Amino acid sequence: MLTSMIAAATYAPWHDGGFSPWFLLFPLFWILVIGLLIFIGRRTWRSNRRWAATQGGEGVLRERYARGEIDEKEYRERLQVLRGDGK
Repeated sequence: MLTSMIAAATYAPWHDGGFSPWFLLFPLFWILVIGLLIFIGRRTWRSNRRWAATQGGEGVLRERYARGEIDEKEYRERLQVLRGDGK
């Protein structure tokens, strides 16, 4: 009786000479999840980079002024420099 309990506790389907690929599903699932996160992250990063490149210097300056990072005087000075209206 004791040997049958030990055998039942340590039983694995692939010990009978067969192979069960079910144990591969968990690592495969996590590999797919991590790959999907990397794909989405890179795609988002590329679109943000492309958007920033098309926005140009004046757009960045407008955003900084709107967020309050620079005051109106600094905004106008930098805008003149960007447009080539130097003194």
